[in-house]
Amino acid sequence: MPDPVPPRFFARLWLATVCFFRVIFDPRFAARVAAVRQELDAAPQRPALPGARPDGTLHLIGLLQREGRLLDFCEEEIASYSDAEVGAAARTVHAGCRKVLRDALALEPVRAEPEGAQVQVPPGFDPGAVRLTGNVVGNPPFTGTLRHHGWKARDVRLPPAPAGQDARLLAPAEVELP
Repeated sequence: MPDPVPPRFFARLWLATVCFFRVIFDPRFAARVAAVRQELDAAPQRPALPGARPDGTLHLIGLLQREGRLLDFCEEEIASYSDAEVGAAARTVHAGCRKVLRDALALEPVRAEPEGAQVQVPPGFDPGAVRLTGNVVGNPPFTGTLRHHGWKARDVRLPPAPAGQDARLLAPAEVELP
């Protein structure tokens, strides 16, 4: 079940005021609030995905660096470059990174409708697959404008990392010999 929609500011302010006075004047209510706070404090953090390891992520970042120089581009201070220079560099980075993504992933949109279309978000929707923006009030179904269709990986074809290589090594240092 998706998380409940948070109340607006004045509803939260009213709730806080009511709870404040109930905690002061109703000992049983105060005990229940304290118990809920202890449960929340003791609740375990969300576990990582089963078997999730950073090696695959680091390997993909290494491929994006090797083919598209993504890390070099992102770590470079570009404020001093002209728009034309940044644009030329971005084209090179884009081409290399796009090649890596197309080789490593089969992508498909989360929503099939074209961007700009009116869509329905049904009750029980997956909040990981659909992010609601704008004036989110009430309960589903919601009707809104699809601003981005989202992406999901239909297939992953990530090549294996070199055996014995430190997964944290994203790009080797380059030394040119005379």
